[in-house]
Amino acid sequence: MEALLQFSDNLGAYDFAILTFLLKASMVVFFLLALFILIYDRFIQREDQLLINYPLIGRMRYLFYLLRDPMRQYFGDEKFYESFDKVKWVYDSAENKSAYTSFSPGQPQKSARLSIKNVNCVLNTEDVSDDFSVVFGSTSPNPFRTKSVFGRSAMSDGAISPEGTRAFSKGAYLGQFPINTGEGSLTSNFLYTHMYNKDDNCYMDVKEGTFFAKSVYKIIKFFSNKAIGQRIYKHLVIHSPDYESYLFDSDAIVCYRVNWNASLESFPTHVPSDIPDIIFQIGSGLYGVRNEEGNFDELRYKKTMCFAKMTEIKMAQGAKQTGGKLLASKVSESVAYYRGVEAHKDLFSPNQFPFSSSLEELFTFIGRLKKISQKPVGVKIVISSQDSFTEYANLIKKKIDEGSNDYPDFMTIDGGDGGSGAAPLEMMMTVGMIIAKALYIADTTLRKVGVREKVKLIASEKVLTPDDAVVLFGIGADYVAIARAFMMSAGCIRARECSGANGRDCPVGLATQNKAKRASFLTEQKAKNVARYHGQLVYGLRNLLAIMGINHISKLDKSNLIFKDHTGKTYMNVDRYFKESIVD
Repeated sequence: MEALLQFSDNLGAYDFAILTFLLKASMVVFFLLALFILIYDRFIQREDQLLINYPLIGRMRYLFYLLRDPMRQYFGDEKFYESFDKVKWVYDSAENKSAYTSFSPGQPQKSARLSIKNVNCVLNTEDVSDDFSVVFGSTSPNPFRTKSVFGRSAMSDGAISPEGTRAFSKGAYLGQFPINTGEGSLTSNFLYTHMYNKDDNCYMDVKEGTFFAKSVYKIIKFFSNKAIGQRIYKHLVIHSPDYESYLFDSDAIVCYRVNWNASLESFPTHVPSDIPDIIFQIGSGLYGVRNEEGNFDELRYKKTMCFAKMTEIKMAQGAKQTGGKLLASKVSESVAYYRGVEAHKDLFSPNQFPFSSSLEELFTFIGRLKKISQKPVGVKIVISSQDSFTEYANLIKKKIDEGSNDYPDFMTIDGGDGGSGAAPLEMMMTVGMIIAKALYIADTTLRKVGVREKVKLIASEKVLTPDDAVVLFGIGADYVAIARAFMMSAGCIRARECSGANGRDCPVGLATQNKAKRASFLTEQKAKNVARYHGQLVYGLRNLLAIMGINHISKLDKSNLIFKDHTGKTYMNVDRYFKESIVD
């Protein structure tokens, strides 16, 4: 202690010449820079009137504006979700931290809410069945039985970085839950866990380097890391701008991707066991299943379905009832290769799906896809009214009564609060019903016409935690698709720079094609985080079912829910609440 006091007393006697010089030099540079900015803003530029009047202070406005979105969650209350505690639960679960909280949430829960009924004599968690499978297309030649009631919702490779898509794909494989490709096609990155097999590669486009290239890879891997070695090896071996579309096998030291020009007979007859359960989505751009003229390619669709379990036709989503939006900065050479478009140009899909000028035409196309793939096919929609969905239900009833197979095996209901990396602001949260009411309409209408058992319902919108999901299962969902929370489990900090507009990119490398940002993304680590988040969702769901006295999720229904409005009025029968809140 005395030595410390003596040092502090003598501190003023020391001469930090270098530090003093650097400090003075920095001040001089700062002064000259400020002087230059002052002169430029006041007397030269004529684009910003604020900076003419306030050349230095005015620039602070733009600095704070730049930091507003990335920093808002640290200095402001949670606005989009009920509480930041829910957001934190996702991050903690993904990182294998304790998801318990103390006393109460950091913010009061909203007074109007759907809640669950507990029972007098609860079950132990282990008494609840761990069977969370869902069967899609039970009458299909190849039904799809999932291993989970949760899955990653549609997010396209391209909107998401290659590394991000690989993390999601491996996370889905490890966690044993389905993953939806989004409308950007089935890309190499969804097959990240599909290992190279030299004895069965007839459907592969393989690039193998020379002894020199392999030696360079091994040396760089030894002195640096595998990721850098892989990038350099690809540059040495693949001489095309879409080199990133190739996967890499570190054991065989070869690059490979699916050769879509190979004959159909060379493709796998069964979905490979070393990839996750993939739901292939077709959007209005027909990416991944179109020919050079942009028309539907039946043969390419057959090849794609060798790797997927079922197909989802995207008619609309909650944040935009239009086709996908991908700015030029995200249309890399590899993304262009996957989608069959020109690189580095804005890619806006048509508003209307090509085979949907009427519901009859859409259902005919659904039947066509079911016949081609011999697998389940469904449709993703946004419900805006009872009448609009009744039209779907009546047509399904008609097709079944006629003995036709031209109807969807499942319907994905996306709520009006659904999200997107790029969407017109005027559509966000102003078009479509919130998921609870939309799901209620879908479930009750299908039951009313007598076809509910033929059509599975997938619910999607703002689900973070198990209690969010259990309410949707109670209303009628068979399966819940999650996007934002899985993004957060993979490292998303909600900076809202997903679109890549105005030269601003996702800061963590998850939703960008910026190579510098992507280089820092830890694919293998984030894959484990994604799988852990899913595991905690299932565990939390089992806990909730236990206190509800339900030993299997199939027994969960609306009778297990209650609704309390903002006045405190409680509806023990939620059917009554929905009927009062959804009126003509």
